[in-house]
Amino acid sequence: METDPLSRGRRIRIARGASPWLVPTVATAALSLTRARKSGRWAAAAVPATALAAGMLWFFRDPEREIAQGRVISPADGVVQSIMPWKDGRTRVAIFMSPLNVHVNRAPLAGTVTSVEHIPGGFVPAFNKESENNERVVWHFDTELGDIEMVQIAGAVARRIVPYLPAGTKVEQGERIGLIRFGSRVDIYLPEDVEVAVEVGDQTRAGVTRIDRV
Repeated sequence: METDPLSRGRRIRIARGASPWLVPTVATAALSLTRARKSGRWAAAAVPATALAAGMLWFFRDPEREIAQGRVISPADGVVQSIMPWKDGRTRVAIFMSPLNVHVNRAPLAGTVTSVEHIPGGFVPAFNKESENNERVVWHFDTELGDIEMVQIAGAVARRIVPYLPAGTKVEQGERIGLIRFGSRVDIYLPEDVEVAVEVGDQTRAGVTRIDRV
């Protein structure tokens, strides 16, 4: 299994919140492999069951990262989908996460979590404009740049967002804050005086890619 370049030689951990998906698939694979020697049916089932378990382990990997230096770093692995000026002067950077990305999100700045709000909604594909009305979790951080808003958006497959931290928690830049299962999107709203350093189509890595310009 390929490891994250910045965590090569270290043990790859599994994301918190993966158990409801991971445990049944791994248990099924283990059972089918155990019984495969005595039954042709179990042997036939062992191949897809093992492949599915391996896929789940890959999807829910949570590699260690060497956190970058910078005022604002990417909260998510993925591709910059859009960069949009907002009416209040902020700039929204939307990052699309495919099923192959690491799905653990990280704090873009150090500060205090002031609110974590779950908002029910739909489940259209995260790359669709209408995904703004999807199931989502809205975060607000009190930081040295003021209030920073970040939104985790569920997609057509990713129907469960798992926040790791409650309001009132102090966080370090790059600290793990939550998980979105499978494909999804993360939006971050940059203050008016922060220039965006990434462009649409750029690849980002949570905790590693700087998204503001000096």
